[in-house]
Amino acid sequence: LFFIDLRLAAISLAVFPICLLPIAIFGKRVRRHSKAGQERIADLASIQQEAIGGAAIVKAFGTEDREQARFEKHSFDFFRRQIKITASKAAVNPLMEFFSVLAACAVLLYSRHAGLELSDIILFLGSMVLMYDPVKKLSRVHLVVQQSSAAAERIFAILDVVDNVADFPGAAPLAGPISEIRYEGVSFTYGAGKPQVLDGIDFAARSGELVALVGGSGSGKTTLVNLLPRFFDPVAGHVRLDGRDLREFTLESLRRHIGLVTQETILFNDTVFHNIAYGEPGATREQVVAAAKKAHAHDFIQAMPQGYDTVIAERGLLLSGGQRQRLAIARALLRNPPILILDEATSALDTESERAVQLALNEAMQGRTVFAIAHRLSTIQRADQILVLDRGRIAERGRHADLLARGGIYERLYRMQFENQAPDAGLATP
Repeated sequence: LFFIDLRLAAISLAVFPICLLPIAIFGKRVRRHSKAGQERIADLASIQQEAIGGAAIVKAFGTEDREQARFEKHSFDFFRRQIKITASKAAVNPLMEFFSVLAACAVLLYSRHAGLELSDIILFLGSMVLMYDPVKKLSRVHLVVQQSSAAAERIFAILDVVDNVADFPGAAPLAGPISEIRYEGVSFTYGAGKPQVLDGIDFAARSGELVALVGGSGSGKTTLVNLLPRFFDPVAGHVRLDGRDLREFTLESLRRHIGLVTQETILFNDTVFHNIAYGEPGATREQVVAAAKKAHAHDFIQAMPQGYDTVIAERGLLLSGGQRQRLAIARALLRNPPILILDEATSALDTESERAVQLALNEAMQGRTVFAIAHRLSTIQRADQILVLDRGRIAERGRHADLLARGGIYERLYRMQFENQAPDAGLATP
């Protein structure tokens, strides 16, 4: 261009930055609307999951129309965002073509004024076309990058979250039997400025003991046991295994020594066999069946269409609450951990199933330490020690009969349960 005519080249290049304006302006719009669109997709997925997972509640309260209207509202909002993205992307090329034509007109006007040869004008215009074509391609790539970046931002936001619980330098694998678990002055809060959930917790549990945790909602029971697999670390004090702080062991080896049965049973859209063997993918069928028998789940599994190869729905929706809970217990027993955490593990069982599972758990407790969070006090009467938590502190501790004799918080909770429900055949009177 500069070889043909210096001034003409300057005129054509002056239009070049103007051609980049649509890319910059509409690129930002595409990114903004794409980010909002990704948020709408997340909202739609959440609404869909809630409506399907809670279908029974939706039907029971007759809120189908409300849920449909909510889904349609977010769908329309997402559709609007997509229209804006498409419009922004579609506007770039015409604007760039318009500025390119302006540049060509400017070249022709100047060429007429300067008296350039026709061959030079054709050569110049051809050079301009070759120069602007990569810019047009770049604009399309830029818009795609902006749209993709909006989606990537949400992914990176998750990937960039720092896990405060990690292996400490020099952490070693946990091996061998565990004879004692000790909490020493343990305190915990979920964030600076927030109230303490645990405050000065002190107790020890020996191998083979059943430690029951009792208390009202928010008293710190679940938080206390969550410190054991290091889902969180205490802000003060120590949790020790045989005198060594938990942080001296690798997370992987520590958690392999712990079995967990939560109050809200988590099952996967897979076969019964793979749900039980989730923590031990190399387990044989004989081992899985043995664990199921210990959890008194074998009989109902055998009654399923394909037995252990039956695929259960996501979260085990095709099973009853008691069946889901027994599968979770079997999953924990298969791992054969020296430490077992039961977060109201028998809450969904009927009286007969509860008694059977309690017998199985009594057998499984041999040689291991068990922490049981209990709201139904009938399930913990044989506990070696009962810790009564109140506002993050241990208000009372002892065995069932001793705590009843003291007439404190535990005795009051026990009497309230005993008086407000029909007598349970499994309840032992003090």
